[in-house]
Amino acid sequence: MSGERALVNYWYAYPVGHAIEGFRYCLGYKTADPTLGVSLLLNAASAIELARCCPFVEDVYAVPYTEFWRPDGDAHQALVGVPREWDWVIDNHREAERSHDGFLGFREFFDASHEHFQTRRGLMLTGQEPPSYVPNQQLRLELPDTARAAARETLHGRQAISIVLAGSGLPSFYPSPNSWILMLTELSLRFPEAALCLIGKLDGNAGSRTAIARPELERVAVKVGAIDCFDRPLLEQLAIVEASMLFLAPHTGFGFAAVSVGTPWLAISGGQWHEYFFNGVPFYSVLPDTERYPCFAQGGPLPMLKEDSDGDGMRTASMSAARIQEDLGEVLGGAELLIERRRTFEEALADYFPRLLQAYGGDRSRIFSFDGIHYAYL
Repeated sequence: MSGERALVNYWYAYPVGHAIEGFRYCLGYKTADPTLGVSLLLNAASAIELARCCPFVEDVYAVPYTEFWRPDGDAHQALVGVPREWDWVIDNHREAERSHDGFLGFREFFDASHEHFQTRRGLMLTGQEPPSYVPNQQLRLELPDTARAAARETLHGRQAISIVLAGSGLPSFYPSPNSWILMLTELSLRFPEAALCLIGKLDGNAGSRTAIARPELERVAVKVGAIDCFDRPLLEQLAIVEASMLFLAPHTGFGFAAVSVGTPWLAISGGQWHEYFFNGVPFYSVLPDTERYPCFAQGGPLPMLKEDSDGDGMRTASMSAARIQEDLGEVLGGAELLIERRRTFEEALADYFPRLLQAYGGDRSRIFSFDGIHYAYL
């Protein structure tokens, strides 16, 4: 047992999922050595408010340098408020990846941080040892009573399903409003007692906004009788998700937050990235037929339809109306598995990774996961 102090330097792009990753790494180090004082550094534009839900983190430093793609401001000046001396500084593991060389804001920040920090014991990357680290710990956000009270006021004792219609990418990367109306109508027929709660954000910075316009959101909400929970405080939205029996969304960092409040995630998979963050909570990923609907370009171009067949505009093939219609039965079946608690976390992992490997045409090299949990299943 060390009694030392470590800083997890997890500056990155500001969507909420990356903040969740940072807190999970802190938990792994704190679990391995409860006497280690673990603090976290985040992009100030990220979900800093989650710090109050993570009592195992000593301090959170919100650095006012926020641009990932290009330098904007003085990274050295932004670090002035962060203590220089630590026993350990543990950098975001992506800092060592050459694939990030083109993200000039990211590179400038870490160049500045390497000059700023002085370590007594060493500079490491997240997930590495020393200091001691225990992978695959279950993060559970401890939401404040006020947020939970607001959720109760919204739901009035009803069962609920929380839905995120899109992440923060291009609107064409996610199911269309008409596809959502189809899925949510069928889901309501299967679970008529459940309130449908639409979670998301139209206000704020572009990197954390939901890729849907207000008229489209209102069209979906009216057609399926959903509760519009957009633009409520983050912790209140998470409390609504926590009170829900299912979280339904395409791949989005908010899904990382959903499983961190214990709610099973039904993922409409098939965007840029496969699901890679797992947190001890059952899940189901509806994977497309990747021969017919290519996806998982991991930042590269995706095949695009200039006009989707449902008239809702441009769409990636893997999120097209035809693909959603074909997989509707699996969406509903996955919802039943999770809502009826007929799938354990272990069963979810054992089912998912072989299907993901098939989606990648047998190419194991393209599969990655938080804390490398996939290696046990492939």
